[in-house]
Amino acid sequence: MDFSTNYNWEDKLLLIAEDEDFNYIFLEEILAETKVRLIRARDGQEAIRLFESNPDIDLILMDMQMPIINGYDATKRIKKIKKEIPIIAQTAFHYGEAYDEIMAAGCDDFITKPIDIGGLKNIIAKFI
Repeated sequence: MDFSTNYNWEDKLLLIAEDEDFNYIFLEEILAETKVRLIRARDGQEAIRLFESNPDIDLILMDMQMPIINGYDATKRIKKIKKEIPIIAQTAFHYGEAYDEIMAAGCDDFITKPIDIGGLKNIIAKFI
């Protein structure tokens, strides 16, 4: 992956749905240089609520294993509100059944944990 690419997303807003503090802080730090604005949901229910109240969200990074409402169900509900919103799944699983389930939920792409920094930025760049 190309780590030398400088992305400037200061006019973009990302919703990060991530219940684990360490994972959110990691994402916040690696995306800081892009100047992207971030908001965080700690569970799927909060992700839906924040999406409904922030119509200017450009992309969602969705952890698939979250409390209250999981990422699969949150993605389905968000896509019913706005089908064209790009949602990138974050998952510890690799290909196979989990991949099929992620895509069936409505995610546009996915990245596996541990997250490859360059890979994540390249995936985000495809959609915003």
